[in-house]
Amino acid sequence: MTLNRFAKFAWGLLAYNLAVVLWGAFVRASGSGAGCGSHWPLCNGQVVPRPERLETMIELAHRVSSAVDGLLVLGMLAWAFRAWPKGSPVRLGAVLSTVLIVTEGLIGAGLVLFEMVAENRSAARAWWMAAHLVNTFFLLAALGLTAWWASGGARVRLRGQGAAGWLLWTAIAGTLLVGATGAVTALGDTLFPKTSPGLGLSGTRHFLERLRIVHPFVAVATALYVFAAARGVRRLRPDAVTARLAAVVSALFAVQLGAGALNVVLLAPTWMQLVHLLLADLAWLALVLLAASAWAERAEAGTGGVEPRGAGIPELVSLRG
Repeated sequence: MTLNRFAKFAWGLLAYNLAVVLWGAFVRASGSGAGCGSHWPLCNGQVVPRPERLETMIELAHRVSSAVDGLLVLGMLAWAFRAWPKGSPVRLGAVLSTVLIVTEGLIGAGLVLFEMVAENRSAARAWWMAAHLVNTFFLLAALGLTAWWASGGARVRLRGQGAAGWLLWTAIAGTLLVGATGAVTALGDTLFPKTSPGLGLSGTRHFLERLRIVHPFVAVATALYVFAAARGVRRLRPDAVTARLAAVVSALFAVQLGAGALNVVLLAPTWMQLVHLLLADLAWLALVLLAASAWAERAEAGTGGVEPRGAGIPELVSLRG
C-alpha cells in the first residue's frame, strides 16, 4: 500500500466520518435530537442560534460537523476527478461517497422534519433508524474503498468469484442485518432504559422492548458465520493481505460480541453504546476491505489497479498534492 496525499486525505476523512457517526449516536442517546426543534437546516428557525439549552448545543454541533463532512466529501470528489484518470476505481469510490453523504443528510433531515426524534416511540422511527444505520454503513464502505483504491488496492471484480463470492456476500448481508437490528435495539434502550441485566422481556408491552431479543441472536449467528467465512476465504485467497484482513475481521467480530454482552450487563450506558457502535463500524469496514482484497483483479491482471495521471504516485504527491 502506498500513502500518497490523496490516500492520506481519504483515510483521514474516513476517520472523521467515524467521529461524526459516534456524535450522531450521542445525539440520539442523550435525547438531543430535538435540540433544534423541528427545523432543518435552520436550528430553532435561526441561521445562527443562541444555544440556551445543552440539547441545542449537542444537536447544533452535530449539524455543523455533518455540514463540514459534506464539504470535505465534495472536495474529495473534485480532487479524485482531477488526479485520477477516467475508469479509475478511485473516481467510482468518490462518486459513491458523494451520493451516500447526500442520502445521509436527507435521512437526518427527515428524522428532524418528521419529528422522529426525542421521545417518538413509533414503528416508523424504528424503520428510519434502521435505514439510517444501513446508509451509514454504505457511506463508510464507500469512503473506505476510496482510500483503499487510492492506496494502491486493485479494482474489484464481482463476477466469477465462486465460493469466495457467496461466502463474503452472505457475511456482508448478515452484518447489515445485525447493524439494522442493533440500531432498533439502541433506540429501545434509549426510550426504555433497562433496570436489570438481561433482555428485559418479562412484563414488557412496547414492541421496542420486545424486539430486544432479536439483535443478540442475529449478532451471535452472524459472528459465527463470519468466523467460518473468514477462514474459508483465507484458504481460497491465500495471499498475505487477504489473510491479515481475515484475521482482523475475526478478531473484531469476537471483540464486538464481548462488547455486546458487556453492554447488556451494564444496562446499556451511553458510553458503552458508543464503544459498541465504534466496534461495529470497524468490523464492517474490515469486512468490506476483506472483500475488496479477496475479489481483487490483480490475480488475473497482474497489477495493483489504476494509477493517477502522470508517471505514478510519486508525481501525484509532488504535483497534485
